[in-house]
Amino acid sequence: MKFQTLAHPAPLPSDRRAAALENPGFGTLFTDHMVTIDYDEAKGGWHSATLGPRQPIALDPAASVLHYAQEIFEGMKAYRQPDGSLALFRPEENAKRFNKSAARLAMPALPEDLFLESIRQLLSVDGEWYPSVEGGSLYIRPFMFATEAFLGVRPAKQYKFVVIASPAGNYFKSGSPAVSLWVSDYTRAAPGGTGAAKCGGNYAASLVPTGQAFAKGHDQVLFLDAVEKKWIEELGGMNLFFVMDDGSVVTPPLTGTILPGITRDSLITLLREEGLNVREEMYSIDQWREDATSGKLIETMACGTAAVVTPVGKVTSEDYSFTIGSGGPGQITSKLREKLVGIQTGAVEDTHGWVMKLG
Repeated sequence: MKFQTLAHPAPLPSDRRAAALENPGFGTLFTDHMVTIDYDEAKGGWHSATLGPRQPIALDPAASVLHYAQEIFEGMKAYRQPDGSLALFRPEENAKRFNKSAARLAMPALPEDLFLESIRQLLSVDGEWYPSVEGGSLYIRPFMFATEAFLGVRPAKQYKFVVIASPAGNYFKSGSPAVSLWVSDYTRAAPGGTGAAKCGGNYAASLVPTGQAFAKGHDQVLFLDAVEKKWIEELGGMNLFFVMDDGSVVTPPLTGTILPGITRDSLITLLREEGLNVREEMYSIDQWREDATSGKLIETMACGTAAVVTPVGKVTSEDYSFTIGSGGPGQITSKLREKLVGIQTGAVEDTHGWVMKLG
């Protein structure tokens, strides 16, 4: 599909952009452009691919997304390479997961090559927005939502796919060497629901418990299963790994109630390469507490695109609180983070073909 390019009437001046990139934070600063592609069942599918200025999107008040929440998204990053080029990390996996989310929400699939090309198009004009801070990246947010104007519970027939980008610094604002978790009484997802899809509704459900965690001085919220309220699932936006003193690592299985993280999948591969026995199995909050207290559990790490790999230092609920190891980063967590970031940024050899250079 050919992209139409629209000139930006007033891009941010380079001096103001440079000043903003010195401290971009996370998710509050955005690049000049965006990609949009429309879908209309009556017109034969996807059409009108456009690279143009980032601007507000006009919606009819009866647009389906506003009433029935047909919306999905992805989160990915572009990384600066030693030769100055930009590269993506396993973007084809984001494209595949995007379409799995679309299928769960009765939305049309976007061809994977079109998904990837839309990102190339955006970065071809906004690559200069790469932040100057250490550990910075360009966070990329592809998303799709229903635009058809109607009131009635059925899948929409019209959609819009959009890609925007945001220069990113540190994800966690606390600056702590390890994050602190609050165990929530709320449920993120139930069996048969949309837990494995990357849709806005899952994150909307997490906002109240996340707010509670923040109010109590914690960095993230921990969700347990919806049935027995005992099995660990995931955080508000990250998967978990539990490192034992016998060289084994446990991570909750993909049973349909947690997001199949791309960082999670990458870590499983890297951990096994380190000679660790990774087991995808259910792990209870009581067992976590017992193993941490006895010393059997030596590290816990959280992972996701935004935070990459982050050590978990403390877990608290209304009834108990416990610390993992020394409460700071462990050796395996630190080693895995260094290796993964190294692969993403070109400092470590990519033996898996995970990095897609953009030139």
